[in-house]
Amino acid sequence: MSPSFDWNAGYTSRRLPVFARNVVATSHPWAAQAGLAMLQRGGNAVDAAIAAAAAMTIVEPCSNGLGSDAFCILWDGERLQGLNASGCAPAAWTPGYFRRKYGDQALAPPKRGWDSVTVP
Repeated sequence: MSPSFDWNAGYTSRRLPVFARNVVATSHPWAAQAGLAMLQRGGNAVDAAIAAAAAMTIVEPCSNGLGSDAFCILWDGERLQGLNASGCAPAAWTPGYFRRKYGDQALAPPKRGWDSVTVP
């Protein structure tokens, strides 16, 4: 089935995230278009997700890229698959660790420094 929209529209505000029975949702229309282009060329949902994610590293480089978190729920035709590729915290990061380091009033990890990031 051929898409009913022009990939070369003269302005970027034209967005159509649905192509046939598929959808690509991103925070940037160009990344969504990359995923849709992959579907149009015969790719599957995983191919489209990879294309969209790769495009996101270009159009939103401060928010995406290597080291970012990824979550996926995928039906492979036979069973439901799940992927949680978020960074995990070190085993020593317990509530007691933060209380000892930052005091009993610490309600959350700090916003700066090594204790504010996850480790892949």
